[in-house]
Order: sequence, then structure tokens, then C-alpha cells
Amino acid sequence: MQQPSVPATDYVAALPDPETADNVAYNPSLNQLREFSQHLETTTEFGSPSYVSRERSRNAERTKNTVDHEFGPADYELVDDALSALDEMELVCLDRQMGRHPDNTYVCRYYVPKAYSRIALGWAKLFEPVESEREPDFHTVQLPDHEEAGVRVFPDEGFTAVVGSDYTGEAKKSFLRLFMYYAKRQGGLGLHAGSKRVELAAEDGRETVGQLFLGLSGTGKSTLTAHGLWLDDPEGATMLQDDVCALGPDGTVAGSEGQGLFVKTHGLDSETEPAMYDAVTDESAVLENVAVDEDGTVDFDSDRYTTNGRAVIQRERLSSAGEEIDLPEVDQIFFITRNPAMPPVAKLTPEEAAVAFMLGESVQTSAGDPNAAGESIRVVGTNPFIIGSEGEEGNRFRELIADLDVDCFVLNTGSVGPVDIGVEETVTLLRGIARESLDWERDETTGLTVPTAVPGMDIDEFDVATALSDPTSTLAELRDERDRYLAQFDDLDPAIRDARY
Repeated sequence: MQQPSVPATDYVAALPDPETADNVAYNPSLNQLREFSQHLETTTEFGSPSYVSRERSRNAERTKNTVDHEFGPADYELVDDALSALDEMELVCLDRQMGRHPDNTYVCRYYVPKAYSRIALGWAKLFEPVESEREPDFHTVQLPDHEEAGVRVFPDEGFTAVVGSDYTGEAKKSFLRLFMYYAKRQGGLGLHAGSKRVELAAEDGRETVGQLFLGLSGTGKSTLTAHGLWLDDPEGATMLQDDVCALGPDGTVAGSEGQGLFVKTHGLDSETEPAMYDAVTDESAVLENVAVDEDGTVDFDSDRYTTNGRAVIQRERLSSAGEEIDLPEVDQIFFITRNPAMPPVAKLTPEEAAVAFMLGESVQTSAGDPNAAGESIRVVGTNPFIIGSEGEEGNRFRELIADLDVDCFVLNTGSVGPVDIGVEETVTLLRGIARESLDWERDETTGLTVPTAVPGMDIDEFDVATALSDPTSTLAELRDERDRYLAQFDDLDPAIRDARY
């Protein structure tokens, strides 16, 4: 691991004081931010603003941090050149609170040129107004018009410079990235995960099951986190967080975004995702890179701009969202994959769960790399925002779930061979797992622990041995690939590498 470099300039101290600088509009209202962006807005049929950005995904390949990368003169020059123009431009500056948990609450300060107030509008709707007088913990400056694109992160200083990109996701992740990094420094682990609370009827009254869903953007994480599991009163499921959480050593899961969610909209359907559709089509939403005609008609199926169309929605408009964002205790963790050689669900030992965490097997989406969308991909923790050793993240994950006695599962939301796994099948599995009503046995073909029978579902239809044309060769090749992948992590505990499946 590289030792953190020290910038030549104290970037935070060099930022304009928003309370005294003449060129800074400090904490303008949401209505003012929308007014500042009126020239860029197309008003939808729902009365909400819609904008089109130049960049339509994150600059993952151009993002560096001082923990994992050795910054050279060019890196500091990129930041220095961008920030040197701050005094010459009109800016907006916003303060927002990230998180509510006593150990995971931060004040975030965001600067962006006034001409790009649309980004500030979307960002401001994700996080809550600051409740205290404390000084900011984290600072981000986003300068979209800089000729060179790049994101430079100084984790220990709590500072991020986003230059050459006008994508709202860069503003959001600049703070969430640090939220996860600081959770690890406190002995926990930041997770790219959604969290939910499932309430079930029990003999002694009521049982609460806390669930986490880890998955890359676009693989069903938001859909499953927000799904009510078709439970009827007095039972039910409540979404707490959609994107980033912090798992503490005591089993609590701290949320980060208290006001809104940044959700994908491509293919959004009112019948399959009614709650999400209602929130996205509310006038309080902010749309980005969604196809909207001049008369305001919205087409969620169009890829006119990208398949990574987005909306910032308000939690209060999402019927599946609860008032709380923190989960008092986690009981079950699900790794979402779309590997066609995997069963619809498998139950994992702590070591196997750590392997699943390290493998992070899925498919690439347009949120990460539009040019590689649909291709197989492995991302540790399904989290492209890790700062520090990835092997140590896997070790920490295994320690936490073993200490907390958490049940872990790998959940396939794609297909088994050519046999598609629909939302109905996945929800049926999740409901049975929440109730702990499934029987499990070791599958000889995959070596994984799978359910023998599932009420309301023909689980035999998704048998790997039957669905794959040559399961022996396919799985042997897959295990070899996994072995080579895991071998690159020198600081990963050998017990985890040896637990491959």
C-alpha cells in the first residue's frame, strides 16, 4: 500500500469561505438552484426538471486516491490548475448532512460553478440539511469545464476534486467513498449495499429480519431492496438504504443518504416496480439523461442518451422506504450475481461468503463502463469505491460476519444457463429465506449448499447440472478463473482463498 502523499497546497484551507466570498451563493434553496438551471431544463409531463449531461457515467479509470496511488507532480498540477480559477467564477456552495448514526454522521460541503447548479440540485436532494453548527468533515469541488478529466481523492484530508465531468454521480460518490473509508478506520466496513427491514409474524408476536444486498449498479440491488416481498399486513418489508451503508462491529448498519436516492430509470415499468415508478414520476424528482420530448413526454425505454438514465427521487415519495435509514442488526447478506453457472441461490459458510465478497462476480453495466455493458466482471465487494487494500477488506468482512453470526447467500438474478430467473422467482426465494422455511443440502455439481424445495417455485427447473450443456467443464474452468483471480491478493487470508467454490 502506498503511503498517503501530502499535497503541496492545503486545498481545504484554500477554498473560498462561502459566508464571506462575493462570488459564492451559499446554501441557496432548491427552488433557487432550479431557477439557476432554467436554461438547461426540459420540464417533464410530471412537472419535474430533466437535464442532459455531457458525461453519462463515472470516470472510473481516471479516479485516483492518495492511499492506493502515488501522486506525482501531474496529479497535483491537475488539482492546482482547476482550483486556481475558483476566484474568477460564480459558484454555489451547499452544506448537507450524510448519515444519522452517532458514529457515522458527517457534514459535507460541495462547490460547483453556478452554471452547473443542476448538479447541486440533484445532490442536495440526496442528503439532509445540516442539523448542527459543526464544521464540514468532507469537501468536494466539481469543475465540469476543465479541459482535462479526472477525479483526485485525498481521503485523510477529506477532500475530492472532480474536474472535467458534469455527471451528478461523481458528486454523490465523492462523499459516499469517504463515508465507507472512514467506516473501515473505525473497525467496521463500508459496503456498496442496500439495506431493508423485514417484519414477520411469529409465535411470540413479531420477528424482525435485517437484510443487506450487495451488487453492482444495474444488477437489481435497488429493485430487491425496495421490494415488499408481497407480504400482507401485519407483515411487511421496508427499504432503509439503497446504495451505501457502514457495517459496524456491533452488527448495526449505518445509512448514508437520508433524503433521496439516485436510481436507474432505463426500462422502469409501472407494473413490475410500481413504488419506484411513482417516486420517479413525482414532480419532486430530478431526471438526468432520460429521454424527454419537447412536450415533456418521458420514455424510460429509450436509450437516446444512454441506458444509464438516472433520477434523484425523494424517500418520502417512495412507499417502500421507511423513515429510518439505520438498521439496528443485520441477519442476512445477499451477494447479487448474474453468473449463468450459478444456482438461483446458495447458502455460504463465512469463508465462502468472504470468497463471494472478493469475487464480486456480476456483469458490467452502463453505470460503470458503457462500452463494456453486459460483459462479465469481478469487483471486490461489488464495490468500485474501495480505498485501501482489497484483500484486507475481504479479511475484515469474514471477521465481521463470523463474529456477528450473519447468514450469507449468493443470489443469481440473471439466468441458469438459458433459463431466466425472474423477479417473481427471486422474491419467492427471499421470502422463504427471511422466514427460514427452506431446507438446504450440498449440491454435488456445484459444491454449494442449495434449497431442496421452495414453496411456490419449481426449484428443479433451475438445476445447474441440467441447465448447462457441459456443467463439469464449465464449472472447472470457472474455478480455475477464480483461483487465478484470488491469487493476486497477497494479503488475503489463505483460509479464504482455499474456500473457493
